[in-house]
Amino acid sequence: MTQQIILYPLFLQIAISVILMFAWFKISFQKVFSVIGSFISVGLAGWLFYEVWVNGTMTIQSGNWEAPFGITFVADTLAVTLVLLTAIAGLAVSIFSAGSVLRDRLRFGYFPILHFLLLGLNGAFLTGDIFNLYVWFEIIIISSFVLITIGGEKAQLEGAVKYFTLNILASMIFLTAIAVLYGLTGSLNMADLAGKVAEVENRGLVEITGILFLIGFGIKAGVFPLYFWLPASYHTPPFAVSAIFGGLLTKVGVYALLRVFTLIFTGDVFLNKILIIIAILTLISGGIGALVQNNMRKVFSYLIICHIGYMIAGLGMLTEIAIAGAIFYLIHDIVVKTNLFMLSGVVYRIKGTNSMRQLGDIYAKWPKISLLLFIPLFSLVGIPPLSGFWPKINLIKAGFSQGSYITVAAIIFASFITLVIIARLWAEVFWKKGEELPFRKHFGYFENMTTFKRWQFIFPVALLSIVSLYIGFGAEHIQEVSARIASELVNTEGYINTVLKTSK
Repeated sequence: MTQQIILYPLFLQIAISVILMFAWFKISFQKVFSVIGSFISVGLAGWLFYEVWVNGTMTIQSGNWEAPFGITFVADTLAVTLVLLTAIAGLAVSIFSAGSVLRDRLRFGYFPILHFLLLGLNGAFLTGDIFNLYVWFEIIIISSFVLITIGGEKAQLEGAVKYFTLNILASMIFLTAIAVLYGLTGSLNMADLAGKVAEVENRGLVEITGILFLIGFGIKAGVFPLYFWLPASYHTPPFAVSAIFGGLLTKVGVYALLRVFTLIFTGDVFLNKILIIIAILTLISGGIGALVQNNMRKVFSYLIICHIGYMIAGLGMLTEIAIAGAIFYLIHDIVVKTNLFMLSGVVYRIKGTNSMRQLGDIYAKWPKISLLLFIPLFSLVGIPPLSGFWPKINLIKAGFSQGSYITVAAIIFASFITLVIIARLWAEVFWKKGEELPFRKHFGYFENMTTFKRWQFIFPVALLSIVSLYIGFGAEHIQEVSARIASELVNTEGYINTVLKTSK
């Protein structure tokens, strides 16, 4: 019974999606049911996290086929942490969607597709089979493509074409890599692959296969030089969609890189050097890209790219302290990036634009809201003791211990340029005197909303801001989780033995 809890987050999202599809035109019911289902999802994810934290890694075999022959689902500390973060972000976005997404878009199946996307995310984190990971990736791509095109505006469709084209290319490369890997080993179970890849004599072919996985997952994660689809598409859909995309979609690519390159392709000096180079270039190019943007959502899109570099740097250094820093940053980044895109939605409803040249006066007119929005903005910078500060300590320590001074310099550069960008954004959006913009009749401005409607915008931002504050002020707890995950990723015997039911 206990092991079956692994599948509960998947069953719940399927049930929510199907019920919402039967209530296709009942928009009010969809809003309420989605939020209730998201609250239950947080409870289930918390339960699963507790069980794994207390009892260790759990597995379940689909159809009672023993590993490595059947499809395995594995709940280790990394997987359940990401499932919990997905549930929290999903709850916030569900509430925000109920208040911010236009009714016409909700009538095209927004909420059922949102929960199908959450299903795909949970499945990707919990699967122990490399081909099954591909299947969950496809569910994510299909769901996200629908969400990015709902509304059918020209900018959305243009962004969707770029998004879909690059992600389909990534999936083709991923599938090719799986085929080569299966040809080399005859297995698809990730725990089984860990041993069989190490026994392959043709190490050149193994490295090529690893590079294929790196390209496929790198496109999805948005690393240099494969990130150009991201800032071209993430600013086009509704703000709630941008929030779930910015917080979670690129992190699935990061998760896949962490899983594959700590479990299957381990100890390869050549691949680790490539990861370090990619991390440095991602940190620099993403930061410079954000510096020259004027639209708030484009700034945040480039900062997604920039900060992916921190996580890739931790993976490239491949020590426990480096991996712990990458995991801590992953936890912080999911919460903050989700919140930032919702923040941009609040600003848009207040002023009717996201152009920093036209914004201003928000602090003068809405001081309490501005102070609330201060939390995610400066958590992103990592001003101590906020959440973005602590993981960088681990990464810098790891860089110095390995003599990787260029990596340390890139981390410091990205931190400094993020500070400059957010300080500029705060001054432009909140402090300066803004323009009086023309009123648009079809647009519901924040000041004209009812108190309940306003809370649908403010509560999810406040919720994730509280989580960010907990990550910062309760950093010792997050560090404990990150250290345990890092230990499990570096020392993979426990994962392999649990899945294959072998003893040391």
